[in-house]
Amino acid sequence: MGCVRAGDVAVLAVRVGVGATIFAHGAQKLFGWFGGGGLEGTAKGFEGMGYRPGESTALAAGLSEAAGGASLALGLATPAGAAAVAGAMGVAAEMHSGNGFFNTEGGLEYPALIGLTAASIAVSGPGRISLDELTCHVLDRPWMRAAALAAVVPAVGFVVARRRRALAEDAAAENA
Repeated sequence: MGCVRAGDVAVLAVRVGVGATIFAHGAQKLFGWFGGGGLEGTAKGFEGMGYRPGESTALAAGLSEAAGGASLALGLATPAGAAAVAGAMGVAAEMHSGNGFFNTEGGLEYPALIGLTAASIAVSGPGRISLDELTCHVLDRPWMRAAALAAVVPAVGFVVARRRRALAEDAAAENA
């Protein structure tokens, strides 16, 4: 592992803070922990927001957040975990974008910042205080970082397009 420097501790702090926070959000969606709605409640909410089918979308969001958050916190398979978090936050940011930027107004500030942080960790790597370091970066190769980040934009685009289509269909049915 070599000599631990202040920068290593800083990367660890950011990784663990963001990872634990997003893990908790995923646990809310999946299990109802920390005051969350669980999979059933989250699915109903997602259906109402245009994410169809609600249950599989809620499951995907919950797993992306819980597994991605755990991956970031541990610094294990960091490219995949960071991409999962960045993707989930990209979708969340788009959903909140109609409310402006600031979180106080329900805007995209929070998910955008978390998503950007996760993407930055994917690029920079988990740092020396990580399980990826202990495993000689078997699950954290440079090509994995590039591939994981390259998958984020099309994945977010796909989910956002499906939601917009569902909302347009709902509006058309209402007007008919």
